[in-house]
Order: sequence, then C-alpha cells, then structure tokens
Amino acid sequence: MRIGDLMATSGVKFGTSGARGRVEDMSDLVCYAYARGFLRYLLEGGTLAAGAEVGLAGDYRASTPRILGACAKAVTDSGCRPRHLGHIPTPALTAHGIAHGWPTLMVTGSHIPDDRNGIKFNLPSGEILKEDEAGIRAQSIALPDRLFDADGGFIDPRHGALPPPEPSALDAYVARYLEFFPHDWLAGQRIGLYEHSSVAREALFRVLSGLGAEVERLGFSASFLPVDTEAIRPEDVALARDWAATGGFDALVSTDGDGDRPLIADEHGTWLRGDLAGVLCAQALGAAGVVTPISSNTVVERCGWFAQVMRTRIGSPYVIAGMQALQARGLAPVVGYEANGGFLTASDIERQGRRLPALPTRDAVIVAVTLIGSARASQRPLSALAESLPARFTESDRLKDFPSELSGERLAAFQTGDADADRAALAAVFAAECGPVSAVDRTDGLRMTLANGDILHLRPSGNAPELRVYSEADSRARARALNQRCLAMLERWRDGSE
Repeated sequence: MRIGDLMATSGVKFGTSGARGRVEDMSDLVCYAYARGFLRYLLEGGTLAAGAEVGLAGDYRASTPRILGACAKAVTDSGCRPRHLGHIPTPALTAHGIAHGWPTLMVTGSHIPDDRNGIKFNLPSGEILKEDEAGIRAQSIALPDRLFDADGGFIDPRHGALPPPEPSALDAYVARYLEFFPHDWLAGQRIGLYEHSSVAREALFRVLSGLGAEVERLGFSASFLPVDTEAIRPEDVALARDWAATGGFDALVSTDGDGDRPLIADEHGTWLRGDLAGVLCAQALGAAGVVTPISSNTVVERCGWFAQVMRTRIGSPYVIAGMQALQARGLAPVVGYEANGGFLTASDIERQGRRLPALPTRDAVIVAVTLIGSARASQRPLSALAESLPARFTESDRLKDFPSELSGERLAAFQTGDADADRAALAAVFAAECGPVSAVDRTDGLRMTLANGDILHLRPSGNAPELRVYSEADSRARARALNQRCLAMLERWRDGSE
C-alpha cells in the first residue's frame, strides 16, 4: 500500500503537519498505515533506529484512544517501542520528543469538530516540514495478514491496546515554565482558567498557580468542544464577558483542543486577537527576528520593534522554515507566531541567568504567561498592553460546509495570468460590497488590499471544508463590517445564488 494512494482514496489527507479526516474514514487500518509510513520514512532515512522509542499522546476527543491504539500497534510492528504519554498538549509532547531524541505522534484534530480527528507527526527535532510530507507520501508498506476486518477495524481488539500512560512529558512541560519565569511572576493576579475540553487545562493550572496566580477553574466540559482561537464562538464571547463582569479577574486564559493555540482575555473579558498577542509576546521576549504568515495583522511591521519581519504561507511548517532562514542570516533570538496565536521559538530565550529552550512548534502557555506577567510587571492592566500597539484591527471568520473544490474554483477564476485583468475582475465582484481593489497578494489564498488601505483575505482551510475570511482596517468596527459583508457575499457563492 502506497501512502500517497491512501491519501487519495481514504478521504484522510495531509493538513498542517499531519493527517486529518472524518472519524468514520480514520479506520484502524488507515491510522495504522499512516503511522507505519511515517516510521518507515524515518527508519529508511536513518533518523530512527530499530528498537528506538516513539512518543504518543492525544487530546480528549472520543475517537482519540482508538486512534492512539492503532498508532501504538504501528510503532510495535515497526520494531520500535511506544511510550504512551497520556492526554497532554501537543507542544508538551513535541518538547519531550526533542529533549529525548524521539519522534512523536499526537492524535488530535485541534479545533475542528469531534466528528473529525488527525495525527500530527514530529521528527526528533520537531515538526515535519513539507519535504518530509513528500517523503512520507512516497512510502509503501505491506499490511500484515489477518490484522484488519473488511471495515478496516482490528480483528482482535487487543491489537489496539495502549501501554499505561506516563506523566513524565507533562511534568517536564510544566517545569519548563516554572524554571524560566521568576517564582512570583504572576503573584497577585487573579486568573480565570476556561478549561472546556482543552488538553492543556491541567498544565495551565499547574503553571499559573505555580507562578503565584490565584486561579479559578471555569467551564469544564467532559465532552469535546471545538474551540477555535481564530473564529471564536459567540458562546465563548458571552462566557468571557460574564466571567469578567462577576469574577474580578485580571485575565482569562484558555487554548484550543490540543493546547497549541492560546485564548487570552483581558480584565473586561475581551479576547485578544492571536496575532496581536503574538506581537506583544515577541516584544516581551526580546525577539530580533519574527516570522508570521501572510494572514497576520500588519501591526507587526508598523510597530517597528523588530529588526526583521518575514511573511510566509499559512501553516507552521512554513513559519518554521522561515525561522530557520532568519537564523541562517545571524539573527537571534528568532521567534514566530500565527494568526491563531500559536507561538514558536527557534532560539533559546535567555533572561536573568535562566534559559527557556527553543521550542519550534506552536505553543499556547508561553503566550499567556508572558503577557499576563508583563502586564503585572508594568503595573498596567492587560488591556493596556494591546492598546499600546498601533491602531490596526483584524476580524476573521469562516463559512463552514464550503467544499474545497468550490472555493478553489472560485478563487482560481481571479488568477488568469494577467494582473490587470485579475484586478478588474476582483473589482467587479468585490467593489460593491467591499470597495475597489488596488493590490493582490497570492502568497496563500487571495489577499486584497483595497484602495482605502483595508485588507481582505480569502483562504480555503487546509483542515476542513471551510472558507476563511480575514479582514483588516484602522477601526474594529470597519474590520468587522468588512468581514461580515464579505461573508454574506461568499454565502451566495456557496449556495449558488451568485
């Protein structure tokens, strides 16, 4: 079985750093094959030796334990030893793998609904990059006889059994922050921890309270909730406002499902945009070089805080490649962040004799701890940190159930090879609702700068049948109105009424 063919036929395709699909398509056979293909790629390339250890962890989705079992069986059948590290954040697993020289597999669908899931693959050095994805795609594996039934499930349920979970990775992740920040970094701060179904809830509680904060645990959910830090649910907006009004909090903290994207609200219960939080975190950590995708707010250039800013396509593999490029130019420290708030460090961060080792994968805890502690140190509320940035506002939302084929077809219509003709076509479609188009950037999706300086960016999701819309303007109201007008127009695209 060739992995590239499996991607085409199973409905489970590569998204950011791994495979994602509908749970009903992620059979034991499919998950086993993907994991075997990844491990075969490492074994053939000499990155992994027979008998080596492979770390496994997952989020709180209902399907995660079964998929973890399929991955564990694949590790064993590859001649390696699975180490089950439990329900922990993706960055905790990745950091543990880097520290021990292990490849790791994280079973998670991040923020997407519970009827979908995925497997993130990490090298011993961190996330796989696009060239690694190509190498995995090229692998061919032989499936053992009498292992799977006609539906792709294990014939013998014992094949999907997991070894007992180990606490070592979570303990090391918590210690990472307790050992870097001063013990009283958050002293006197009252923080609301929105737990929902985030796999980072225990790590956050231990880190925040360990650094001196008074932490109140809020909103626990035993079933999975698809919390998206870029398209925040209306119910989460309302929850934050209510908690802030009644709880007397200095901040509210949460993450997405697998704990690699932060969600932070100020003392008023206003959730901070992830890309603004990224700029503030980069400045607080003393970054010289910053890498961020094309969809992030342009305030990173406008603030003038950094020696160099590099823009990339959307996705952590592109951000990581960009960070490596800035490091090769001699910049240090180098960090990256995404519009969803996930923060990456390519360089060790040094402060008052303490060292925070580089973690070149999305992380959420570092953003929450850095920003709340920075606000405390400056004797200002968290809202004042955001207000210190140039006035530039971003809104983002998405249309669900927007087929990838349709979004690709619609956006491709504006890429004829004739720039002037493309701008004219865009103007004809968008001018009435959004305004004249003066420039177009196709780094990733379709990013339009309007004549008045506003920005509108359309991009199909790489993880789900969704079309994302980003808008940027000099006022929050204008950015929101632009986003809503564009969404209304795209709904007509989807429904065939325009």
